[in-house]
Amino acid sequence: MPEAPPPATVIPGPAELFAGYLKIGLFGFGGVAAWARRVIVEERHWLTEREYAEVLGLGQVLPGPNVGNAAVMIGRRFHGLSGALLATAGLYCAPFVILVLLCLFYDRYGQLPAVAPVMAGIAAGAAGMVIGTAFKMAGKLKLRAEAVAILLLATLGAAWLGLPLPVIVLVLGPISIAFSLWRAGLIGGTAR
Repeated sequence: MPEAPPPATVIPGPAELFAGYLKIGLFGFGGVAAWARRVIVEERHWLTEREYAEVLGLGQVLPGPNVGNAAVMIGRRFHGLSGALLATAGLYCAPFVILVLLCLFYDRYGQLPAVAPVMAGIAAGAAGMVIGTAFKMAGKLKLRAEAVAILLLATLGAAWLGLPLPVIVLVLGPISIAFSLWRAGLIGGTAR
């Protein structure tokens, strides 16, 4: 049975852009990437799965938090500088307030023995959200064999070899770009 085409994307207004990123920041506290993808791609249809993956990928190689970088790029795409500022403000507004409250709470109660297991549980949940989002995105993108190989090599480099992200990007980035150009027929012959 053929798959249904993805829904058409919509352009959010400035208030909707801020509200969407406010929701991402509020509900995604500690694991924003999972919520950002869900809100932007699945709920609001601002970007397709591939467009979001491309923006997030670019945000990943730039300095700073990848979802924050993506917020700037997505906000600018729809409403220029004001959109970039609105998306970024929406993304960081709720977590900032929550973080201040948590810092006050931790400062007061952080020395209690019952707090350490809570922090370990939160860390495990956040890691699970990141891994789950990666699997969900990879499954929907229908990656070609060479992209899966790059993905596995990047995972191997980061998780098992402990290589820093800049090294992984400097090594695998050019290889991935070369594969994409080859696949498009821009190097080495016709399109594949």
